[in-house]
Amino acid sequence: MSENAQKQSVSGNALTRTVIAEMLTKNFGKLPDLDQKLFTYGPLYLGGNAGFAGLISNSLYRRALNVSQAPITSSLPMAVLPFITTLSLYNAAVSSPLLSGDLNCPTCAVIRGALIGVLGGGVYPILLALPVNVGLASRYNTAPLPEKGNLLRYWVDLSRPILRKMRAVVLLQAIFGTYLSSRHFETYTKLAQITFGPDAEDLKD
Repeated sequence: MSENAQKQSVSGNALTRTVIAEMLTKNFGKLPDLDQKLFTYGPLYLGGNAGFAGLISNSLYRRALNVSQAPITSSLPMAVLPFITTLSLYNAAVSSPLLSGDLNCPTCAVIRGALIGVLGGGVYPILLALPVNVGLASRYNTAPLPEKGNLLRYWVDLSRPILRKMRAVVLLQAIFGTYLSSRHFETYTKLAQITFGPDAEDLKD
């Protein structure tokens, strides 16, 4: 194939993807109300759970380090940042690719949803709460902190019981992320059938 032919082929593929995305978006309103609402608002609930996980992990670290100062200052970012991060990750990795026709593998969609639930909605809030509260403990001298050479071991020992307590939260986030991405792929399948009819199978890789 010549260089010009390859460029035309790439251009044609790009145009096809653009047309597919426009057609899917245009027909989104033809879906049942339940499917529309779950696709639109489901990621908000996943993000909300991540924010709640952030508040829980923040509370656990505050208790472990005897921090009573700056409750609002530490709690606000612990709720907002996990919410925004999880919502953005899910929309970028699952919702947007589905709505543009770029994610045609149900297993891939489910794995992405589960990973985002675990990492964005469970692990990230825990990792975020650790330096925030260690910094507060150091500032207000609420707990004895080790020297720099033993800092990593101290963080691990401090986090181990908190991670055990947060296992249920992480598991629930994984389950909800899996369920949500699975339902979203079902919605995408319905949307593809509405848009392309029997030829919807041709979209799958």
